[in-house]
Amino acid sequence: MIITDFDDFSLWIYTIVDDICQQVQPVLRRPGPSPTTCSDSELLAMAIIGECRGWELETDLLSHWADHRSLFPRLPSQSRFNRRRRRLMAVFNLIRRAILRLLDVAQDPKTVIDSLPIPVVGFHLAPAARGDWAEHGARYGWCASKKEMIYGYKLHLLVTVGGVILDFELAPANESDLSVGYELLAEHTDLTVVGDKGYVSASVAATLWAENRLVLLAERRQNQQRQLPAALRRAMTRVRQIIETVNDQLTEQFNIETNHAHSFWGLCTRLYTKLTAHTICIYLNRLLGNVDFLHIKQLAFPN
Repeated sequence: MIITDFDDFSLWIYTIVDDICQQVQPVLRRPGPSPTTCSDSELLAMAIIGECRGWELETDLLSHWADHRSLFPRLPSQSRFNRRRRRLMAVFNLIRRAILRLLDVAQDPKTVIDSLPIPVVGFHLAPAARGDWAEHGARYGWCASKKEMIYGYKLHLLVTVGGVILDFELAPANESDLSVGYELLAEHTDLTVVGDKGYVSASVAATLWAENRLVLLAERRQNQQRQLPAALRRAMTRVRQIIETVNDQLTEQFNIETNHAHSFWGLCTRLYTKLTAHTICIYLNRLLGNVDFLHIKQLAFPN
């Protein structure tokens, strides 16, 4: 079975989301009566599909869904959609984690670590920025990949060599990759992790091995006396191409570096939705014939 059009894709997403929601029903309990206009499963699925399609603004998303009433006939208002999506923020991540347990490629102990810039406002607009960004740790930080200063955060990703986002952490933009990476990796065991020069630290590598049975391999700086063997360096370069591919998918197809949120928790909700959407797409790829990520995008989404 393959996905042939947008309706097929939407029905697959809804079915996966609804099945998982049935399992985590206690988390979905709320005060008062259950929604009658649009179920939680429908709202979660609409948000995830919308991120895949590039409908990032609630106005655009609901406008497009109004043209697909056969799929989701009961649409909430914009304010209600936004409010309910934020309340369901943790459920997006529960869905992502449930799918990870179903993915064979998510069990691979060979992984890569890296970070992506998440600016929340333009650099020169930061001093007058509204919202709760500073309260929740937004800071100025240097983005080496773009060679520019940003105001906001960095999203640190732990990705398997199969391209699955295993774990992540959002941190202020001025925190080093090494310090945040250590916090992220300290939650895992029995992994081999490849990182760039930002993760070079003999003491951190020794601690992770001693306490977590985790091997951290980082590219050496040119001025370091002890360099890695040439064969290992070549292998690490090939492996690091995996996370570059994932970063490109998140940036170009999910627009993860473009912020439309007005608050920190709004940003977190959008990030959870995008990361869950990415994981579901990989799951569908594996389930429906092992096609590549871009191919499923071309099949599912008309121009």
